[in-house]
Amino acid sequence: MAEAVPSRVSSAHQILWSSTSVSPVTRRLTLLGSAWLAALALATLFVPSLLIPAVASAHDVTAGALTIQHPWARATAASARTGALYVTVTNNGTESDRLLGVSTEIAAQCEMHVSETTGGMMTMRMVEDLEIPAGGSVTLAPSGTHVMLMGLKAALQKGTTFPATLRFEKAGEVAVQVMVQGIADLAPAD
Repeated sequence: MAEAVPSRVSSAHQILWSSTSVSPVTRRLTLLGSAWLAALALATLFVPSLLIPAVASAHDVTAGALTIQHPWARATAASARTGALYVTVTNNGTESDRLLGVSTEIAAQCEMHVSETTGGMMTMRMVEDLEIPAGGSVTLAPSGTHVMLMGLKAALQKGTTFPATLRFEKAGEVAVQVMVQGIADLAPAD
C-alpha cells in the first residue's frame, strides 16, 4: 500500500511518490536535491556572464572614443573561400582614429577593400587603413567598403558567430563577435 504524502509536496510529486515504496526520508532528500539542482541550473545561466569579461557582444562595443556597432557577415556557400565582414564604427571623440587592420581565426588573411563603380563597372581596391573622423562614422557594408575574409577555413553559416579583432591606431585592439546573417542580407539585423 502507498504511504501518505506530506501536504508540502505538489500533486505531481504525490503521484510519483504514491506509486513507489520510497521512505519519507529519501523523499525529503530527493526533493531537496531537486531544489538544489534547479538553483544550480539557474546559476549556470547567470554566473558565467559575471565571470566572462565584457569583451564584445554581437552588437555594440565601446573602446575609448569609438563605438563599434553590430559586426556582421553574410553566410557563404559551402565551397566559398572568401567572405566579407561589415561593421559601423562611430568616433565620439575630438580626434580622428584609424582602423589599421582586422584579424580572425576563421580566415587565413583579412584585407580592407573599397568597392567603387566607375563607368558602370564595379572595382575593388585594397586600402591600408580607414580613417574614422572625429565626431563621424565609417560604415563597412555590402557593395562598399568592407573587410575581405580570404582563405576561409569553413563556410560561414547563418546564425553562428565568430571572433575577430579590430586594430585601431589609438583605441588599440578590440575583440568582437561577428554575427553571420543570411547570404542575401544587405544590412545588419537588429
